[in-house]
Amino acid sequence: MRDYTVGGPEADNAMRRGLVEAEWYRPMVDREAMKALVTRSNARAARDTMLWLLLLVVTGFIAWRSWGSWWAIPAFAVYGVMYGSASDSRWHECGHRTAFRSRLANDVVYHIAAFMDFREPISWRWSHARHHSDTIIVGRDPEIAFQRGAPFVNVVLELFAIRTIIAESKKLVSNSFGRATSEQADYQPAEELRASAWWSRAYLAAFIGVAAWCVACRSILPAMFVGLPTIYGRWLMVVYGITQHAGLAEDVLDHRLNTRTVMMNRLNRFMYLNMNYHLEHHIFPTVPYHALPELHRLVKDQLPTPHRSIAHALSEIVPTLLRQRSDQNVMIPRSAA
Repeated sequence: MRDYTVGGPEADNAMRRGLVEAEWYRPMVDREAMKALVTRSNARAARDTMLWLLLLVVTGFIAWRSWGSWWAIPAFAVYGVMYGSASDSRWHECGHRTAFRSRLANDVVYHIAAFMDFREPISWRWSHARHHSDTIIVGRDPEIAFQRGAPFVNVVLELFAIRTIIAESKKLVSNSFGRATSEQADYQPAEELRASAWWSRAYLAAFIGVAAWCVACRSILPAMFVGLPTIYGRWLMVVYGITQHAGLAEDVLDHRLNTRTVMMNRLNRFMYLNMNYHLEHHIFPTVPYHALPELHRLVKDQLPTPHRSIAHALSEIVPTLLRQRSDQNVMIPRSAA
């Protein structure tokens, strides 16, 4: 199995091959059209954010009222998805600072969503910046979630955030003592570690507080609202996420070969904030989520045909991941156009 360690031997190979922070393919888009596409909107982002928060409150209230009955199972299932999955796309878009025109609004929503996703906000902003500069470049990209040759059980564990929580917990503890992990030190500037330390301590204090609350009231209910939804409500985000890059080419400088767009219905696009247009997002990461459908319309003739649905994408992804357990050279072949 290849060594996917960030900063490991594969990073040296990538550097020698000219794959580090290199130039990537871009389709042609009219200058005036692009100027309109990159325009950010406080109103659009505020509307979508308020709707998400309203759904979170309403589903949370229903879950609270149903506690102690069988109705609590579907109620918390819906609340968990709003907390553990829908937050991920808000974290992502506000991390790019493209959702709102206001930097403050982006940062406030980003930090709220990062907490819900169990992601220390400073290190993850730098991690995601590296993911965009060196997308699926082995040894450089810290966000290669579905690695070739890895046991398929890792996918199952990730549906419940098990591997993420273990790795992030180790990082929070290390950061809280002012120490970066080895991979974190490769992509995050040393001067940012102090901020990571403070946020890590705040996260640990918050989760210890929730645990203490559970002990004090002799009920798991507080954790069902804060903390545990990251586990039981994460599965939809993983389903969305696996469609982004899994099974495609590694170590190429063309997003058409390592990123896919998947057509989704309106509900999924709301939950995912149009990140199903993932190929377009990687090529033009400064375009806000609400403009991605129009960007797709403008460049679709220059890009591979998108998958018809999530099921259509999974029909090629899952068999490929299974085959890669025994043959890491297996990948999904794609034409650049």
